Amino acid sequence: MTRPLLLALVRGTAVLVALASLAVTLHTGPARPGAALSFGALVLTGELTRWSAPPGAGAGPEVREPAPLGAAAALAYALLGEEAGRSAHHGACQTVAVVLTAGLLGSVPHIARGHAGTLDHLVRRVLTVFVAATGTHVLHATGATRAWGGPGHAVALPVLLALTALCGAVVAALSLHCRTRWPFVPLLREELRGLLGLGSAVCATGAVTALGVAVAGLWALPVCALPMLLTQLSFRRCAAVRAVCRQTIASLARATEIAGYTPAGHARRVAALSRAVGRDLGLTEPDLTVLEHAALMHDIGQLSLVDPVPAGATAGLPAAEQRRIALLGGAVVRRTGADREVAVVVERQADPCPEQTLPARIVRAVNAYDEKARDAGAGGPLEALEELRRAGGDYAPEVLAALARVLARDGLTIPAAG
Repeated sequence: MTRPLLLALVRGTAVLVALASLAVTLHTGPARPGAALSFGALVLTGELTRWSAPPGAGAGPEVREPAPLGAAAALAYALLGEEAGRSAHHGACQTVAVVLTAGLLGSVPHIARGHAGTLDHLVRRVLTVFVAATGTHVLHATGATRAWGGPGHAVALPVLLALTALCGAVVAALSLHCRTRWPFVPLLREELRGLLGLGSAVCATGAVTALGVAVAGLWALPVCALPMLLTQLSFRRCAAVRAVCRQTIASLARATEIAGYTPAGHARRVAALSRAVGRDLGLTEPDLTVLEHAALMHDIGQLSLVDPVPAGATAGLPAAEQRRIALLGGAVVRRTGADREVAVVVERQADPCPEQTLPARIVRAVNAYDEKARDAGAGGPLEALEELRRAGGDYAPEVLAALARVLARDGLTIPAAG
């Protein structure tokens, strides 16, 4: 099955679930409107305050759950079987309808500002809520929770949460794979790894909120939601700090271009292509961030040179000179306050290939590729790849293979850097 067809299938399933849920809810009327309004308002609050990437930047896989409060509230409503000791009487269709309506209303400001990722965000929310709500409805409709008693319910709830989280991870990884053509398995692995952090907090908050409302009624909503709201606000601040850090590093990387040591756009091209190669090789998100920052500043050591290297092409220099420039660059990076691992990658990019870490191997190969391909015309990419392969052990074979796959997906062109 092709990627466009697969993406259409996922989105089509979400649309069918959403339309059927809205139709059933409008036909039968909402059960317990007070609870529906309360949970809908909480989901709306979470969606309005969610973090969104700026226009043109893309959400990126690092933003796995930009609205943890909205996700926790939606999950809590899906898991709600009782309200203050009375049966909640709302089924999976009403749950999806309430969450979808709140999600659409909360997405209006983000869509108006041109933020990306809203459609996939809503698709994931609809499908995960439907899975959780259907499982909860089956458990309560069959009387399984009452028959099993407390221990049985304690086992059923984590299992249902695990299935819901797994569904969300698969949908998110699949959507991103179809849109970007990045390898599916590393994306899924990264989504599952993310569940150990914020994902577990969302699941725990949703479960506790549902249990609290079942015992104390809707008064438990603000008490259970406050910690997650504070977490969401902190998450937005951390995301803003990371964005400022990347902009600062990108500005520093331009120093070599402004001074005339390297061609315009070289650092950004190497960073974009290095990140794509690292993703193809299955690097984790923190490692990809280190790789990107190191690639942006890989030439900064050239600022210490009295005589610039022609066109900034360090790949053709003697090994000793490459090593000296790399060490100078690492020293500069350390003085900027960047992550120590970034400085290590910059320093080791000129080491012999067997002694390098994987990020350093990627930066070395991609830098050489960009230098050889940028002025070689239409056949530059193929010729550059062949030249790197003929270099013997100077470049890691697995990195060159990943570079070839990335370039093949992009039509053997040098990716534009954002």
